[in-house]
Amino acid sequence: MKRRHFILSSSASVMASCGRNTPLQDFDLSGALHELRSGRLCSAEMMQHYLRRIEVLDRSGPELRSIIELHIDALQMAKRADTLGQGGALHGLPILIKDNIETTDGMLTTAGSLALVEAPTPNQEAEVVRRLRAAGALIFGKTNLSEWANIRSRDSSSGWSARGGLTRNPHRLSHSASGSSSGSAVAVAAGLCAAAIGTETNGSIVSPASACGIVGLKPTVGKVSRSGIIPISHWQDTAGPMTRTVRDAALLMNVLSGRDERDTQSTLAPATRLQDHTALMGPDALRGVRLGVARDLCGDHPQVQTLFDQALHQLRAAGAVIVDSVTLPYHQKASGLAWRALLTEFREDINAYLIQRGGAVQSLADVIAFNAENQDTEMPYFGQDLFEEAERRGTPEALAKAADSRIEARLLAGPKGIDQALSEHRLDALICPTNDPIQRITLDRGDDHVRVASSPAAVAGYPHLTVPMG
Repeated sequence: MKRRHFILSSSASVMASCGRNTPLQDFDLSGALHELRSGRLCSAEMMQHYLRRIEVLDRSGPELRSIIELHIDALQMAKRADTLGQGGALHGLPILIKDNIETTDGMLTTAGSLALVEAPTPNQEAEVVRRLRAAGALIFGKTNLSEWANIRSRDSSSGWSARGGLTRNPHRLSHSASGSSSGSAVAVAAGLCAAAIGTETNGSIVSPASACGIVGLKPTVGKVSRSGIIPISHWQDTAGPMTRTVRDAALLMNVLSGRDERDTQSTLAPATRLQDHTALMGPDALRGVRLGVARDLCGDHPQVQTLFDQALHQLRAAGAVIVDSVTLPYHQKASGLAWRALLTEFREDINAYLIQRGGAVQSLADVIAFNAENQDTEMPYFGQDLFEEAERRGTPEALAKAADSRIEARLLAGPKGIDQALSEHRLDALICPTNDPIQRITLDRGDDHVRVASSPAAVAGYPHLTVPMG
């Protein structure tokens, strides 16, 4: 999608009050923040621009369907921010969050499922929401997603949920936006927000970010709190920023990072953390940095490989040392072990969450029954085979085996995989293409999935950053 085809002006009254006449889609989060602080831009202007753009692009026109719900008080929220003057690090910036992140402001938290539409409002907001609000961000809506973060069926189509419908890729409407943070990626790519928050268990931030041509960061597990986020696996889940630039992601990480006593993984993380992630950036940031090319994760698509080779040339020109053909010999075994463990962990984690949340749906078995009773709306395209398999795994024997599998998977992906490769070749990071080219949406066959090079980092709980290539 070429942004110039969809430029929308804010109303004259708002424009006059803020003294601006520049298309807002020209600004990333960092640029908008600079304009807000200089007084050349106001939050109400930004919010009205995004709301009108959402009406034209998301709700009608190409019907991107990236946003599942808008806050009823969004514009007034922005006007109040303008009257308060300067606040926190993100003061006045309109942000969207994924619909598996809890809020107590009247918006629902459903993971895209109709089974949770009537669930009680959470008692507390997610820690990431609390941190965003404390920094002055305006959370004005929730984004669509692959229902239940894509853990319901092997035949699912990324970006579809019963509550939100199908999210479409803004660059090519017939093709997948990938998932499960489909809506967050599309909203950023289509210029519907300053930035968005997604979540990932295995590829759910980096894959849609790659598919939509934006920056997606899956942080180290524990660096960003998961409290108040509908779970899949407590070993792999994390929230993370989805933005137009790496600097924007760094600014968001400054706000999102930190300990949270409600998240056991967070409390295990070191207390001493990087305070300003933008300090790592600059024109010489790559000089002398050793990057290992993980060829066994790169796939073999010729166009992707051509673009990747061009990217390697650019990295060398920026001063990086490229070490080619680094291998992770156990990544496939680690991925298989982790997947089998994850299905068992999911049943335990989601049951604990649903009991704590309250309401009619108290367990995975209840969700399965709800879907079966509402097949026309919940299962018009694909079933719930993964849910059913996870439910069958709820035995003491299965839980014990899952624990052993998880320990082995993390060992193979981390110490014997990524750690060993970094140490052996004296590397600072590993690089490879994130995705193969995105495929056409086929809701009736659910075959829009592509190779995603995310498993080793996801299984080990390590960070994974994707940036646009080509």
